[in-house]
Amino acid sequence: MTPAPVRGEFIRQVGEHLRDKLEPLGKLVSLEMGKILPEGIGEVQEAVDIADYATGLSRMLNGKVIPSERPGHMMLENWHPLGVIGVITAFNFPVAPYFWNFTIASICGNACLWKGAPTTPLTGVACTRLIADVLEANKLPGGLSGLITGGADVGGAMVDDPTVNLLSFTGSCHIGKQVGSKVQGRMGKLILELGGNNAISVMEDADLKMLVPAVCFASVGTAGQRCTTTRRLIVHKSLIDEVIKRLISAYKQVKIGNPLDKGILCGPLHTTAAVESYKEAISEAVALGGKIEVGGNVVGGRYVEPTIVTGLSHDSDLVMRETFAPILYIVPCEDFEDAVAINNEVSQGLSSSIFTTNPEYIFRWVGAGGADSGICNVNIPTNGAEIGGAFGGEKETGE
Repeated sequence: MTPAPVRGEFIRQVGEHLRDKLEPLGKLVSLEMGKILPEGIGEVQEAVDIADYATGLSRMLNGKVIPSERPGHMMLENWHPLGVIGVITAFNFPVAPYFWNFTIASICGNACLWKGAPTTPLTGVACTRLIADVLEANKLPGGLSGLITGGADVGGAMVDDPTVNLLSFTGSCHIGKQVGSKVQGRMGKLILELGGNNAISVMEDADLKMLVPAVCFASVGTAGQRCTTTRRLIVHKSLIDEVIKRLISAYKQVKIGNPLDKGILCGPLHTTAAVESYKEAISEAVALGGKIEVGGNVVGGRYVEPTIVTGLSHDSDLVMRETFAPILYIVPCEDFEDAVAINNEVSQGLSSSIFTTNPEYIFRWVGAGGADSGICNVNIPTNGAEIGGAFGGEKETGE
């Protein structure tokens, strides 16, 4: 078998090719998915970063020497490749999640089979061609990173195939439950990265100058189509009127338009179905007695206005449900304990954040009795993550 550091050198070369194509590949992401250009380039940069990380990790795949209770015996623990890793990714991040899986799987000696979203095939082809160039230059078989395209039937075949030793799935909680049940039913290994009804909690001592741009970035970025998008804002009752006023002002300054144009902050929703979901959520909010503070309209085509809704109960079905669009529900809280309870009452547990200057709140927030999300932030948005740390959630967000 090829030594792990040699596999790491292959991944290093993949990272260099990604660096060389950073801007054109980022533009393709923006064109095909719809996120603004800085986000498209930033996503490709994530792939570069994980390639750097995996290259170093290839020299650190250590085992263990374990003391044996039997005289004259030695126990060793080391790791072997699984075989074929199936990777199913979603439309909103058509590059980075595959490289999160592929780079780590490759240094561990596995082959990957990738199925991207049916609506972002060109990005998948471009990335696979880039990897193939490195494979060919190193006289390595092309099957180490394969690409297939298609709809749910193709993904279903991967899910059911016992030769796919581990399946990594990124998508909705609803589909993720079906995928998890089927893979576990054949005793396969599984990675699930599913939805997140994420919240930012704002305490009475929060720095509002820091809060407002963070909320805008977290709720408007990628037109609300990140799994880590902020969808709920839980605000201490003493600050809620001021926070709403400042956010309305900030939202009115958001430029909506062609994601390739300079200065645009919010591009289109990805599909017409997403637009319908946005419209249905707005109509339901109004029917339930909610107030549209800003936004609430379809601008044209798949472009919609980032929207703030107030006046709904924190535990209403609409607020508790993840809508993949730039809609932010603002609800009040009484104190820290109330904020934690509201944050934790949804079925997902991906990302959360608290804005406070109180050290006690900070340590309680990230502790066992605080936020029950996989990623707990302090004084920063819910969206975004770093490749050096774990990315995942609790409850229905997956495993």
